Amino acid sequence: MLAENDEAGLRAVANDFHPASVAEFTEGLTVGQIWRVLDYAPLERQALILPYFPPGKQVKLIEGMGREHMTRLIEQMAPDDRADLLARLDPALVESLLPLVAQAERHDIRQLLSYPPDSAGAIMTTEYATLPAEITVSEAMCRLRAQAPDSETIYSIWILDAQRQLLGTVSLRQLVLAKPDILVGQLMQRDVATVRVDESRQQVARTLARYDVLAVPVVDSDGRLVGIVTHDDVMDVVVQEATNEVQRLGAVQPLVENYLEASFVRVWWKRAGWLSCLFVAELLTFSMLAHFEDAMASVLALSLFVPLCISTGGNSGAQAATLVTRAMALGQVENRDTWRVLRHELGMGITLGLTLGVIGFVRAALTPQQVLGNANRWDIALVISQAVAAICLWGTLVGSALPLIFRRLGFDPAFASSPFVATFVDVTGIYIYFHIAQIYVL
Repeated sequence: MLAENDEAGLRAVANDFHPASVAEFTEGLTVGQIWRVLDYAPLERQALILPYFPPGKQVKLIEGMGREHMTRLIEQMAPDDRADLLARLDPALVESLLPLVAQAERHDIRQLLSYPPDSAGAIMTTEYATLPAEITVSEAMCRLRAQAPDSETIYSIWILDAQRQLLGTVSLRQLVLAKPDILVGQLMQRDVATVRVDESRQQVARTLARYDVLAVPVVDSDGRLVGIVTHDDVMDVVVQEATNEVQRLGAVQPLVENYLEASFVRVWWKRAGWLSCLFVAELLTFSMLAHFEDAMASVLALSLFVPLCISTGGNSGAQAATLVTRAMALGQVENRDTWRVLRHELGMGITLGLTLGVIGFVRAALTPQQVLGNANRWDIALVISQAVAAICLWGTLVGSALPLIFRRLGFDPAFASSPFVATFVDVTGIYIYFHIAQIYVL
């Protein structure tokens, strides 16, 4: 349609499809081509479509337009969406734009941008429906009709007093089904789950999921309502946090952009940093093997089982680290649960170690004698089984303890990634393996 200058088709794409579909259909186009499509839609429609583009593409699109168009578009966007966008732009550009924005929106933008990026205040919207408790349902419906065009959602309505203190909440369903002359205060639910404006985004997600609501109110230190966080924004937070954790667990610094849209150099830098650290750490494995060179030379069969034993520790440690990190992310494990976690993983490590130790004993015992050389097969089998069991237990304890230690030190538990745990257990596993071998065959 762009090539044929099909104005009717481009207008239909820009106006008739869901905003998410428009963003999807224009994937792969240049910034100029995307604006050729979006220019067929009114400004209000453009403001709905823009947040569905990936963050990096949003910045390129907003920077690829004129200053006047940029400010008008920002004014039309939802408060939380434009705050997210402006937080990614160059601060100097934002400061040059704000004087051109209407005063009401300018104050709202500055307020939302003042909150820490990881806080509830940074993802909340200030467009919500409110009612006083002392009016009737009939009056409430009239007020809602007036507020609806400027509210992100009217399914949850917040009941405030004159000082904007949160008294309770009422749903649109309750108002529709209630008798017209009943007071709103008689319908409202007084026990409302709230979050503080400075609480983390993860806590907001847990609160919304726990109480199964469409929106959660955000209050300041005095209990005044300052905004709400809706379920769609929380879903974005959950997806982003899960993505960041998975990337950290894979020893990759989190990517802001989509995988295919991130620059090659940026991806290289975020991957090379951790890989370089892990590679340097793995050099200790070489040093440890060199230390036991004489032992391997005297009983050559021991070297055959080194990969088997040390990989067991890495795998068991990665399992434990993944389970504990995810449980911490979901709020199932807190700092006070450290000893419970370690006791649980101690029992689990022993059980898993015995399981793998039996398998290792059988495998070592079945090794042909010509491969083992002068070594006694039963001695080798005992070494392998006990080393596998001990290394599995050690890997499980390390994998479960490191995320807890990292959080106590103020780091993201996901930094205790599977490669990090595996590297640490590889080095120490070799030490355990050869010391057990010294008891039986060296």
